[in-house]
Amino acid sequence: MAKKKSVRFDVGGVMLPQPFKIRRLGHFGLNVPDPAACLDFYCEGLGFRISDPLDIAEHHPKRDELRKLGDTHMYFLRHGTDHHSFVLCNGIIYNAAGRGGDTPPDVTVNQMTWQVSSLAEISRAIDWFNSKGVRISRAGRDMPGSNWHCYPYDPEGHRNEIYYGMEQIGWTGLSKPKAMHERGFRERPPLPQMPEYEEVKQSAAKGVDFNSGFRHPETMPAKYDVDGILLPRPFKIVRHGPIRLFCRDLKEMEDFYTGVMGFTRTEAIGWKGHRCAFLRCGTEHHSLALYPISLREKLGLSSHTTVMSFGVQVATYRQLRAAVDFLKGRGGKFVEIPSALTPGIDYSAYVLDPAGHAIQLYYYMEQIGWDGRPRLGRRRTPERVADWPKAVEPKSDTYTGEPYLGPWG
Repeated sequence: MAKKKSVRFDVGGVMLPQPFKIRRLGHFGLNVPDPAACLDFYCEGLGFRISDPLDIAEHHPKRDELRKLGDTHMYFLRHGTDHHSFVLCNGIIYNAAGRGGDTPPDVTVNQMTWQVSSLAEISRAIDWFNSKGVRISRAGRDMPGSNWHCYPYDPEGHRNEIYYGMEQIGWTGLSKPKAMHERGFRERPPLPQMPEYEEVKQSAAKGVDFNSGFRHPETMPAKYDVDGILLPRPFKIVRHGPIRLFCRDLKEMEDFYTGVMGFTRTEAIGWKGHRCAFLRCGTEHHSLALYPISLREKLGLSSHTTVMSFGVQVATYRQLRAAVDFLKGRGGKFVEIPSALTPGIDYSAYVLDPAGHAIQLYYYMEQIGWDGRPRLGRRRTPERVADWPKAVEPKSDTYTGEPYLGPWG
């Protein structure tokens, strides 16, 4: 019997197994019990900036009830020009507002967001997920942020987002005014849509004050000389991710992210009898890593979350060392995770946010070339920061990959 040919899709003139292609991690979100404490950690400590606070109770039918439960704002944070690369929300409010659905209580992720290249890919992705029986939370266009999207859940309740387009924060540091949020969609939009340039033109004709958007109030003095630029911290976040998740059924999760979402498995490793998988969507060694949930307790990490860690990359090795010292000086609690569990990254340190999520600080990510193979013969690096050298020898791909665009400040 002849082997049945797999269906392929024309994505911009290239035939692919899915009708879309994820290009990179767009943003990541966490639900936390104390947003104020976490804002201090992520903004004052790590250097993210608030691009917009969104009151999710404002138009909710249970508005008054929600506001009795605590801070009802969802905070959109950025490290670069994308409107947001990180999202914080009060977990109690998030669930009470009905956004959490029936996800397990230890799923503190409110979104894992992946960028594709066109609005047409979003529309085709909706049909693809429906054909695979994947639950979709909603589709449309978010405001603030202006990103067109759909939200599919993975088999263990983590809400992904596939999106096209993201509002860019320019040199003024201002987000779009609320008066420009009228082009949000709560359902699948018809195609084609007008370009954003035309939206801005129409808003200008209506007399919208483009200077009325939100601007982060930076309160810390710029006192550190960071390679020639004065900054409030002795480092600069230049990239976010990878995401690391603990899984109850690793095979099912790996099959979903490779077969449905279109990730490529870079490699899988065994560690003390546990299989761990590392998936990529671009040239980075991995953007998503999957671990068996049995490792959570063995590593001494919080049982309240399926997040093993979330990564933030700083610009240089020197800045990585400085970041560790700076965060320790602010009372940051660090944990040690064996470097064997993060192939593709050599030196890294893990600091806990106030909710117990581990944040991985690093400066280098191995790049995968045309042959799709990871590096052979990696050398193990010291896990204790105290044992790190003052300077390191370069690798063939040190300081490569997508560069950070724009000024550090």
